Amino acid sequence: MTVRRARGAWVLAGAVVSGGMGFVMLLVIGTYLVAGNLAGGRAGGAVGLAKGAVPAAYQPLVEKWGDLCPAINPALLAAQLYQESGFNPRAQSPAAAQGIAQFIPGTWASHGLDGDGDGDRDVWDPADAIPSAASYDCSLAKYVEDVPGDPTKNMLAAYNAGPYAVIKYGGVPPYRETQNYVKIITSLEESFARPVGRVDPSRQAAGAIHYAQQKLGTEYLWGGTGTAAQGGRFDCSGLTQAAYRSVDIELPRVANDQYNAGPHPSRDELLPGDLVFFSDDLTNSRAIRHVGIYVGGGFMIDAPRTGAVIRFSPIDTKDYFGATRVTQDGAEALPTHAPST
Repeated sequence: MTVRRARGAWVLAGAVVSGGMGFVMLLVIGTYLVAGNLAGGRAGGAVGLAKGAVPAAYQPLVEKWGDLCPAINPALLAAQLYQESGFNPRAQSPAAAQGIAQFIPGTWASHGLDGDGDGDRDVWDPADAIPSAASYDCSLAKYVEDVPGDPTKNMLAAYNAGPYAVIKYGGVPPYRETQNYVKIITSLEESFARPVGRVDPSRQAAGAIHYAQQKLGTEYLWGGTGTAAQGGRFDCSGLTQAAYRSVDIELPRVANDQYNAGPHPSRDELLPGDLVFFSDDLTNSRAIRHVGIYVGGGFMIDAPRTGAVIRFSPIDTKDYFGATRVTQDGAEALPTHAPST
């Protein structure tokens, strides 16, 4: 996953009107600047999970074991599991990494736990693998606790490069792979955490909306990504992907992965440009089936279904799941493969 350099100029979206809806949405740079001044940074203290960020079957495990030691939290543990396997308990890599936490056999033999107390240590069982991943993190954190710098970043670096490298270099070692790994997990952590305070606005949001506005009235195409061969048509996530690609942010192809491209503002904190998501299972972000781009006033631009056109639609429906404020770091961090542990 790559993110190209953001363009310096903002695109201002003017007033937009949809048939009889009669609402007006103005995107003004000052709105974003004011919101940015109000927005806080990363919150300290206890870190909870964002709504549905972890499949419901694993949420209690992640919440419990994510507080095993100060170097980790539930959102960080969730980010690791998502990066490793996409929460797939049957995942297996070409390097023989196994299960939801992608342990290789040698690491599992040394660090696997019987997390559920049933008498065995099963790398394929999340009830064992998730506690083992947390325990392994904490063991690494303890090993490098005297190293200067951020203890969580040092722990992640030890997870990737080994604790001896962290000790040798007095912190995150100067290995590109390790530095990228630390950045990926800490960026993904934000998308799994329940926001505390205001969420920073996206600088690319206005340009993404401007792109989507130009596609109003275009016929929906399942699987459409806007190519010439497809007649410039889109499905829902194809439209949002293209809108953010127009401002040099590369999102994943499918809606439930786009949910992890940044932090999650609450309904009353939505700003134009936020992605809004819909699901028949409001407890599980992996079940998301639809996405649109919020434009204000309770409406989004979306590509709804076969036989319809790209249009303005209300977001306040019973299947509204939540929202994501897209960030460059968040989009860049989304995994394209499952590394091994």
